[in-house]
Amino acid sequence: MNHIIDHTKKLSISDLEKFLADDNAKVELASGTKQAIIDGRAYLDNKLKTHGAPIYGINTGFGSLCNVIIPDNDLSQLQENLVKSHACGMGNEVPQEIVKLMLFLKVQSLAYGKSGIQLQTIELLCEFINHKIYPVVYQQGSLGASGDLAPLAHISLTLLGLGKVNYNGEKADSKTALASAKLKAITLTSKEGLALLNGTQFMSAYGVYNVIQSKKLNKWADLIMSLSLDAFDGRIDPFKDHLHTIRPHSGQLETARAVRKILEGSEIVKQEKTQVQDPYSFRCVPQVHGATKDTLRYVTSVIETEINSVTDNPTIFPEEDEILSGGNFHGQPLALALDFLCIAMSELASISERRTYLLISGQRGLPPFLAKNAGLNSGFMIPQYTAASIVSQSKQLCTPASADSIVSSNGQEDHVSMGANAATKCLTVIENTEKVLAIELLNAAQAIEFRKPKKSSKKIEDTMALFRKKVSFMENDEVVYDLMHTSQKFIRENSAD
Repeated sequence: MNHIIDHTKKLSISDLEKFLADDNAKVELASGTKQAIIDGRAYLDNKLKTHGAPIYGINTGFGSLCNVIIPDNDLSQLQENLVKSHACGMGNEVPQEIVKLMLFLKVQSLAYGKSGIQLQTIELLCEFINHKIYPVVYQQGSLGASGDLAPLAHISLTLLGLGKVNYNGEKADSKTALASAKLKAITLTSKEGLALLNGTQFMSAYGVYNVIQSKKLNKWADLIMSLSLDAFDGRIDPFKDHLHTIRPHSGQLETARAVRKILEGSEIVKQEKTQVQDPYSFRCVPQVHGATKDTLRYVTSVIETEINSVTDNPTIFPEEDEILSGGNFHGQPLALALDFLCIAMSELASISERRTYLLISGQRGLPPFLAKNAGLNSGFMIPQYTAASIVSQSKQLCTPASADSIVSSNGQEDHVSMGANAATKCLTVIENTEKVLAIELLNAAQAIEFRKPKKSSKKIEDTMALFRKKVSFMENDEVVYDLMHTSQKFIRENSAD
């Protein structure tokens, strides 16, 4: 499918979700966007010929070297040196799905014609997507302030025929991959290296990916909780609509309505209850899950603003005849939002683990640890330990990265966002939440078997039928990690809709 990048149209996370899911995605620039890029470059070339004063990053050094003037005949070398010297990533590789998003978002940001970059440079970025050439990028190295310098430098290296890429299922030198795809490396002209390196595309790509995964897990959290509620013989009263219309947070209302819809027709819900009320991990689900949904809506709005923005520096304004050096590359909006999302998704896991604990507690007619012959069998005693361990790790990762800053570049860059760290640890917490929900699903599926012959709702019964094709009821102790991993895979490969 062809995905047209048009600087006059707003890009949404939904658009990017479709792009990401399209294994044969092809990217091209709209004709008007090509012209905007050409006009921006023409303005910059003319400005360099007529403007006597130094322009940051175009004919000067970078960072605290901004007062060093560079001769015209060295401007191309200046940009190449910038890319090579800034490719300083460490740690694990960035997943290729996120690198794919980084490439797309870099093109999107450069497409407004405010960066002074050559059309052929942007078109080569498009060809990387079209040929599935994914640069090797590392997770550590960005302060999230002068843009994502180190990770974007690793992408930029490959445009020059340097660095490594993932191509055709293997790691290869960029030069080799370019030749195989019949593409030519570029020679950077003035400003281009800086335009490629400045920007928030590492943070933004992680942000987009985090939002996509979070939306999916929010739906699973509601579905799995509903299964647990029936398994625990819980009350539906806390989910009635009029209870929430008097405190009408949108996420709260949405959650309560989702749970009622999931459990519609359940024989277990309808049966008379002996308990007057349930513990908070069931009773307060609309409030807790709902607050996470509201957070996700806010984070989505921040990220969608970001991915429709120009975030490199300096910025070219042909209409105003100005080249302005500012701070649009500073990641503070993303850093704060991603820290917020990290906390919100951690809470989904925290409340999920508490429900798992209740399911194995031997209450409400359920056997201890959900074992038919408890004592001889330990049943699901230890998966709860694992969930507790993961939840605790996520709590530790919820310390906000955005509250930190370290001075860099001889004090020129004296406040940084640490948004890249916020982005990567947020993904770790989201992945942790998926694991904890998978453990709850495993326990809830075991527990609800003890409610037979009464049936749950059609939605729950259909979900259970699919789950049982992968994970059987555990009659006696067996190797449990296989069941846990299969449960996680079930969530990952299926939709809760």
